[in-house]
Amino acid sequence: MGKLTNKVAMITGAGGGIGRASALKMASEGASVMCTDINTQAAEGTVALILEAGGSADSLGLDVSDSGQVNEAIHQTASKMGALNILFNNAGVGADYDWNQTIAINLSGVFHGLDHGAKFMAGHGGGVIISTSSIAGLVGLTSPGGFDLAEARQGKSAYIAAKHGVVGLTKQYAIDYGELGVRVNAIAPGYIQTAMTADVFADQAAEDYLRGLTPIGRLGQPEEIAAVASFLASDDASFITGVTLPVDGGYSAR
Repeated sequence: MGKLTNKVAMITGAGGGIGRASALKMASEGASVMCTDINTQAAEGTVALILEAGGSADSLGLDVSDSGQVNEAIHQTASKMGALNILFNNAGVGADYDWNQTIAINLSGVFHGLDHGAKFMAGHGGGVIISTSSIAGLVGLTSPGGFDLAEARQGKSAYIAAKHGVVGLTKQYAIDYGELGVRVNAIAPGYIQTAMTADVFADQAAEDYLRGLTPIGRLGQPEEIAAVASFLASDDASFITGVTLPVDGGYSAR
């Protein structure tokens, strides 16, 4: 019997990377998983993998920057699957977008999930909300050769601001909804090998530089974040709330 048996989880950004790995992990632990993504075909691909492995899953197209869509997805998940016990606010973009786009997805998108999700769960027996922050939500970032200042003002600064914001929102919603049965935590991944980071790691010098900043001496894998998300979603973490947990190979300990 899995740690998430009889639970229903909704995961945003479930079409690939950390989201897909987390959907597969939670399904393997017994959860029924609603896989949402702005790329509906990618979400359907994750569903196919879960079903092939004998799990239970469905998919919805979702733009997390749209508050109404997030609210509707939460209610559709509960309606189709009978409940909503776990919400993983994972959808996000990298530092290649401008300020408004990055904040809309990486910060407002998480806020929409927290706001609608916590209210829904508080009225339906409680639940667990997890959000993806980043080491960029805990510390500033460095880059081999430094940053182009124009780029830093737009993409990287927006990314840093959004991910720090997720940490603050996590604390506040944990306080506001703790007595209402809703636990709220975040994960701060280090450098993880996904499609989002593929361009960075295509440059061997950049990869070597970033690996050198990680005390463990290697890059992370999506499955390592998924394992932590599954733990935080489970009753094994029943006294953990308001925490942003670094899963970064020691990066933030430097």
